[in-house]
Amino acid sequence: MQQTQFGSLDHFQKGSVEVIKGKPEHYAMSNVFEVAKKSAPFEKVVVGKNLKYVIETLRAEGSSPWFAASHDEFAVALDGEIDVYFIKPSDGPLVDAQTEGTVQLAGKPSGQSMGYVRLKRGHQALLPAGAAYRFEAVKPGVLLVQTILGRCSVEKWAEICIH
Repeated sequence: MQQTQFGSLDHFQKGSVEVIKGKPEHYAMSNVFEVAKKSAPFEKVVVGKNLKYVIETLRAEGSSPWFAASHDEFAVALDGEIDVYFIKPSDGPLVDAQTEGTVQLAGKPSGQSMGYVRLKRGHQALLPAGAAYRFEAVKPGVLLVQTILGRCSVEKWAEICIH
């Protein structure tokens, strides 16, 4: 009987690819827990890419800067316990409508608090277009964020992929 094993920031196994057809060097693989563990807190490291759309992994530890995007984003907690705080800006859009991807804000924006969501393993939150958000790790963990490639996205494929 197979048993599902969940990874975490502190306990994960590297996977592998079993090639049925083709050459192993045509495949790239990374482990999101390993990537997050080796990254700076809240560094948005791209681990999946399809045209301009990306999946980023973030090590949630402490408090993040404030972020915003002109489009919806989604965050999924893979490990830990992370609060996501939201602000509805009062001084107009924080990000130009043509800007793609996440933008890091200079500080806490003025506006009305929209509350917070607490994410635990497997929970997902919408990061709504136009709202500012900040992560705060109650317990260190790992987030995946679905977004568009942007100025906060860090691509370090040579460091994270194994062939």
